[in-house]
Amino acid sequence: MNFHTFISSQSILLPPLLIKKNYMSSMEVVRQISKCTVKPRRNLLEKEPPRCDLTAWDVAMLSAHYIQKGLLFYNPSSQNQEEKEPIINQLKDSLSRALVHFYPLAGRLVTKKHSSSSSSSSSPSFVFIECNGQGAEFIHAVAEKVSISDILSPIDVPEFVKSFFPLDGAVNYDGHSLPLLAIQLTELVDGIFVGCSFNHTVGDGTSYWHFFNAWSELSRKGKDSELISRPPIFQRWYLPDLDKTLIRLPSSHPEEFIERYSPPLLRERIFHFSIESMTFLKKKANEEYKTNKISSFQALCAHIWRAITRTRHLPVDQKTSCRLAINNRTRLDPPLSTDYFGNCIQALNSTTTVGDLLSKDLGSAAWLLHQSVVEQTDGVVRGVVEAWTKGSFVHHLSGFDCCSVMVGSSPRFDMYGNDFGWGKAVGVRSGNGNKFDGKISSYPGIEGGGSVDLELCLLPDSMRELELDEEFMDVVSTL
Repeated sequence: MNFHTFISSQSILLPPLLIKKNYMSSMEVVRQISKCTVKPRRNLLEKEPPRCDLTAWDVAMLSAHYIQKGLLFYNPSSQNQEEKEPIINQLKDSLSRALVHFYPLAGRLVTKKHSSSSSSSSSPSFVFIECNGQGAEFIHAVAEKVSISDILSPIDVPEFVKSFFPLDGAVNYDGHSLPLLAIQLTELVDGIFVGCSFNHTVGDGTSYWHFFNAWSELSRKGKDSELISRPPIFQRWYLPDLDKTLIRLPSSHPEEFIERYSPPLLRERIFHFSIESMTFLKKKANEEYKTNKISSFQALCAHIWRAITRTRHLPVDQKTSCRLAINNRTRLDPPLSTDYFGNCIQALNSTTTVGDLLSKDLGSAAWLLHQSVVEQTDGVVRGVVEAWTKGSFVHHLSGFDCCSVMVGSSPRFDMYGNDFGWGKAVGVRSGNGNKFDGKISSYPGIEGGGSVDLELCLLPDSMRELELDEEFMDVVSTL
């Protein structure tokens, strides 16, 4: 195999993680077996890949956390250790082949000054990905007492799930020294969890799952396969005639624009909405607003926005927003390919007062969201990017409005279609990154067909009230 490995001489114990009594009755330890670096098997290009420049959307992500998403699978083999090694090697080998296509993920971030005089402290700095093939991190770990049911059965997502993801707490700017991609394979009693930490400056959720889909495709096809069905497109999108020196960092001093955000104590729970529930919400919202234009997902987001707002007992004149992370690829004219690899997202902001949101019906709230989506035109997208170049900034998680909600990820992402050669996943879970009170991540339901899972992060009191909210819980389904 053509990947470089470094195997530790002995097992390393990660800090013990306290598991709530309703999940397990004792302490649990995730034990790291080995850590290595996986490099691209070869260069896809005849010469060294070029550096990958960043766009305004990419630079804006520097202070956010890595994307942390992972998939849960039933055990593809018996508990015999000799039979597990081929699976671990299969993942490493297919990862080395995937990195041939997704070569920026094997690089590192580099910051330089635009001015020819690097000694000038007033010269603006810019950041790019040096595609130097340094590689991705691969960790093999084991959770000897954790079963699939310990992950899927509890009401709340167990805290120990966060230990299935590497680079916890890292912000994207750390990609100057840390790998831009880190994988952790955690063995369970009856399954495995494949957790991935992916630098958000390199790409968004669309790019994340594009990589994951290609990696699983190569693993499934076998060790001689090098072709993927959807090669990524790395040609960067910029405004016409844009002076690229305007894609600069807010300051030459990272401490002035990078923050280390830690969320308050939150409860995290996944709520399932069946096809029937989604159909009901869509019909209800459209009938109430006397239209047929509201989508089922817009109706669902309005439903959860109203429900969470009820739990917070805010003043009626308090402003509240529902922010939707939206993919701009198809909104540009001409549109970008769905295979465009990088960030191409923006948070749409629908705002009203608490009094208006709760005194009016579901249809009125859903229409606000619908209008925000419709108004996201090519001209609006370009205007936002142009404004960024006149005053660059990075997103800070601490700046999120605690009176609002933020919906990220997408049920359109192909999560359950990932098959590494031992069957499809039985669950999707996320790490600790980019979470705060009011953060919602949307996933496809495992049964498909338009069903949706919402991962909610709320303060404990709000979650407790949400669970007692009949209007909300009446459309929550059980698997």
